[in-house]
Amino acid sequence: MKEQVIAVLDIGKTNKKVLIYNMQLQVREQVSAVIGEVDSDSIKLEQPEVVYSWFCQMLVRLSDRFDIVAISITTHGAMGVCLDDKGNITCPPLAYTNEPGGDFSDSFYERFGSRSELQSETATAQIGEMVNFAKMVFYWNENYPDQMGQTKHIVMYPQYFGYKLTGQIAAEPTMLGCHSYLYDHENNAYSRLAEELGIADKLPGRIANSWEVLGVVTPDIVSATGVNPACLVTIGVHDSNSSLLPYLLTQTDDFVLNSTGTWCVVMKPAGEISFDQSEIGKTVFYNQDVFNSPVKTSVFMGGLEYQTYMDMLKKLHGRSDLPDLDVILYRQVFNSASCFILPSVVKGAGMFPDIQARVVDNGDIIPFDRYSSNPEVINFFADYEMAVAVLTASLVMQTHCALEAAGYCPGDKIFIEGGFRFNQPYLQLLAAMYSDSEIYTTDIEQATALGAALLALAALQGKSPDELEVALMINKLAVIRPDGFDMIESYRQRFLSLVQMEGSLR
Repeated sequence: MKEQVIAVLDIGKTNKKVLIYNMQLQVREQVSAVIGEVDSDSIKLEQPEVVYSWFCQMLVRLSDRFDIVAISITTHGAMGVCLDDKGNITCPPLAYTNEPGGDFSDSFYERFGSRSELQSETATAQIGEMVNFAKMVFYWNENYPDQMGQTKHIVMYPQYFGYKLTGQIAAEPTMLGCHSYLYDHENNAYSRLAEELGIADKLPGRIANSWEVLGVVTPDIVSATGVNPACLVTIGVHDSNSSLLPYLLTQTDDFVLNSTGTWCVVMKPAGEISFDQSEIGKTVFYNQDVFNSPVKTSVFMGGLEYQTYMDMLKKLHGRSDLPDLDVILYRQVFNSASCFILPSVVKGAGMFPDIQARVVDNGDIIPFDRYSSNPEVINFFADYEMAVAVLTASLVMQTHCALEAAGYCPGDKIFIEGGFRFNQPYLQLLAAMYSDSEIYTTDIEQATALGAALLALAALQGKSPDELEVALMINKLAVIRPDGFDMIESYRQRFLSLVQMEGSLR
């Protein structure tokens, strides 16, 4: 008899994964594929149909070994799909990396309310050009009116795959409440923009909990993949809130989670939605967790910043290693405060959306377009260890801003998950800046997928996730706090002053 398992489809921006969990939430199998965006007539598109086809192929393979009784889907937050009455995609599946330029954003805010007004009303800040899903809908309305006329359903990304598997339509708060401008957090309903964009009748009528059952797989899916005919599919969940769930279930003290990847997403559970006046206009917003409670959130593209500069340095030096923390070298960086890497590689994203990346090289400020293809013009880039140290310091400064924006309070535990949990210099510098808090990494390899598996297990048992009787242990590893970095605070102040010379925190 085959082992009964849960299949999790975890859709990142580029990397797609399927993980198999047993009923004790242990990973039994994992497969992955790189399915990125594609260019079509100067527009960047996601490939939902390709991802779905790949997922079905994986189900065929995995069903030979396992009895798949539940499927849970988690995706990145800035994506939705338009469907006609037969379930075919109508409008181009736009990637959030598109930048329409011109007066696109200004036209949106002139029509539907200012950035500050919408932030106050929907707990959402502007993030880039199309990370806010309502702006993607606006783009479809303006550029594809015929296709929008053919659209019967607009579903968020996890629910598209759920629909393909079950034929059922629904929505849930973690995706709707994820910087979309379309969600009324207070009333668990759609915001006025749904009506004003003309899509109120196209959005799902059912808004359910993330652990509820969307439906059972269709007979066609059973025939095509071999999954159990009674296999249920949960509603779906936003990836960042999925990764937050294991911490919500295991932590009793106040904490902040820094989930690192292409986007570094900093989240702190909050009792209510409340903006300080100084936060209006900054990249600070609220998500909804799976229990429909607010999570104060800030984001920056830390992984992208890191990879962009590391690619330059690897090519320049023919190296790919990450040097250990050299206390003498880092003291030199902080004490001299003459070399900085300033954000942001992608303008319009993160804690400093108004400015473009540049380097401060012994006092000279050099814009990104001068060194991005010719890094030799930066003097301190000639020293690999020095350049990596300045880059690491930049990431720590940006993380500090994001933690503060997300509502960090002295004494809060700080958890680091994702790729940066393996970057020891980053972790140790962050610990040096937060002497009032314990900083931990954990042994969770795939927190996003684990959260999704928890939701499926809850659905199977007819319980909410906090009622599950499962041994969920998070082994914490405390980050060692180094000595001798007294000048790190003055370096941070200089970093902020340089950033604010040509832009302002939003």
